[in-house]
Amino acid sequence: MIDFEEELKKYEPAIEVEQAEADIKARDLTDLTDLLYNMTVQQNNGTK
Repeated sequence: MIDFEEELKKYEPAIEVEQAEADIKARDLTDLTDLLYNMTVQQNNGTK
């Protein structure tokens, strides 16, 4: 039978996953809220 507690002690995340997390967090990504805000500002300024 698998001892999950023992297996969790051995767990080490893959280097690629850690690097991907760091890259994602480092980027300044535009999300839907930003897009909607910018569209509203442009519409209120009379430009489309």
